[in-house]
Amino acid sequence: MAAPEGREAAGLELRAAIGFNGHIPFGLICHPNKEHLLYPLGCTVVIQELASKKQAFLHGHTNNVSCIVVSRSGTFVASGQVTFMGFKADIILWNFWKKELLARLSLHKGKIEGLAFSPNELYLVSLGGQDDGSVVVWDVLTREAVCGSPASARSAGNTTIVECSGCRDEMFVTAGNGTIRVWELDLPNRKIRPTECQTGQLRRVITSLKIADDDNYFYAGTSSGDILKVNTNNKLMTEYGPKEKFSLGITALILLKTGDLIVGTGEGIVALCKGSNYKAMKRIQVQGGVTSLTCRGEGHQFFVGTDMCQMYRINYTAFKEELIAACHNEAVNDIVFPVGTSDLFATCSKNDIRVWHTPENRELLRIVIPNMTCYAIEFMKDGKSIISAWNDGKIRAFMPETGQLMYVINNAHSLGVTAIAATNDCKRIVSGGGEGQVRIWAIGEKTRKLEAVLKEHISTVSCIKLKKNDQECVTASLDGTCIIWDIVRSVRKQMILANTLFKCVCYHPEEYQLITSGTDRRIAYWEVFDGSAIRDLEGSLSGSINGMDITSDGAYFVTGGDDHLVKMWDYKEGTVTHVGVGHSGNITRLKICPGNKYIVSVSADGAILLWKYPDFP
Repeated sequence: MAAPEGREAAGLELRAAIGFNGHIPFGLICHPNKEHLLYPLGCTVVIQELASKKQAFLHGHTNNVSCIVVSRSGTFVASGQVTFMGFKADIILWNFWKKELLARLSLHKGKIEGLAFSPNELYLVSLGGQDDGSVVVWDVLTREAVCGSPASARSAGNTTIVECSGCRDEMFVTAGNGTIRVWELDLPNRKIRPTECQTGQLRRVITSLKIADDDNYFYAGTSSGDILKVNTNNKLMTEYGPKEKFSLGITALILLKTGDLIVGTGEGIVALCKGSNYKAMKRIQVQGGVTSLTCRGEGHQFFVGTDMCQMYRINYTAFKEELIAACHNEAVNDIVFPVGTSDLFATCSKNDIRVWHTPENRELLRIVIPNMTCYAIEFMKDGKSIISAWNDGKIRAFMPETGQLMYVINNAHSLGVTAIAATNDCKRIVSGGGEGQVRIWAIGEKTRKLEAVLKEHISTVSCIKLKKNDQECVTASLDGTCIIWDIVRSVRKQMILANTLFKCVCYHPEEYQLITSGTDRRIAYWEVFDGSAIRDLEGSLSGSINGMDITSDGAYFVTGGDDHLVKMWDYKEGTVTHVGVGHSGNITRLKICPGNKYIVSVSADGAILLWKYPDFP
């Protein structure tokens, strides 16, 4: 069912995004105005003010952003994306100050591997991915392609990096697996002409490039962990070093005015190297392999992005790292608010549970259980503990302030604990497992006792919701049933059957109706009393619906799933009122915060998006 004639669904406004795709090489960029950071998150480019942490978003890509670059004056931003095999991948040219899309440049197929602006912003050079293999020069003013060419010789490997000259618009360098080329643009003939650089006996995979401002030479970092210095004029390698190579390769470089280099490595080392022998003078360790290094101003400060999706600020003189942003780098499985507050929420993922502060969108607490995955979390109503469901079959409870472990229920379920809920009086926990059992636990001051085992489901329990009076609960399962249980007498009251794998279920606040959804993309309303179907809506055009939540007055509910859209529905009408576009991964769960200030949605690519709750007339 679509919206009634003449009424289109409005857009949800994205208020903040917690997340940073740290896997993209050179994706974190400090803007030349020294006041903003730019970085990719899914199919969005985020612009964040350094001082106030305010965010703006560049929406326009239809798939994950694969590279991003800012012109020297800071006026233009260009970003490239990935797309499906054989389809054209867009480059978008943006105006930074107006935050508007200027042009879509479409020639490459599959993926945009690299982008670079010429020093006077006349040209943009783009490099296609390995299925495309071409390099194209675009005129920034006319937004037309000037010319193109295969990026590397047939005998060489893939080209992965492009970097423009420091002072001449007509020159750029490309590099990659066993290839370094200096290109000259011949504008009258619309040709680009490459010259191979000679590295003698050395065979290297180039992973990063930096050209000196005067254009006389450039540095190339390699996957073997050394640095090559190449003369731009005669195209010969003049020196390389250091003797002791950096472990896991050099993944990012900054060339300082002094001629020294700052090097980032795959092992997470950030080092200051002297320009003559490349010996590391100072070094620090960050979490995850370095994927981005970017200067602020003249280099008195610089920023580091890692593949653990962490951002650091480093002061050049002190050479000490300061973590400025962190986020999940695996799928987020659940999100939950404590009772009555919208200032905090918790999320869980592989290895950890994190507690976030919404006014500043920053991480307050991280609870780490290495190599385990947390499937579901819940704040106890009294605020004294966070309970969590883990794939090793344990239920763990933690202190919300310190993250200290309070207790563990071992062997709670045989195939992992997949869903969890707690009663309002904080005396019982209801858990669901991968084997399909539902278990009720009595929680005392010092004791945890198994009260009942409800064996009806034959597959994973995906969601559990309790009634306000603590006497009844509903469990949804991937076996195509939702069961309403009397948890005082431990018996089944009703069973709901549908041809779907149920992913989520919600009680209407008045508790006489239920809504469910799952892999058949339908949203179904059911009578709690006898389990009969009331209505059935088409929830999504493609992919499963994985999460839903309903407002405290029951007027509206939200859904999200594999179509990457957050949808807000009118409960009575059964129509979509608002749609939020921003996720590029499958949405796994979403919640409306207490007091209806925001909607928070989490996805399989590790992103957490906060949407402004819409104003209804």
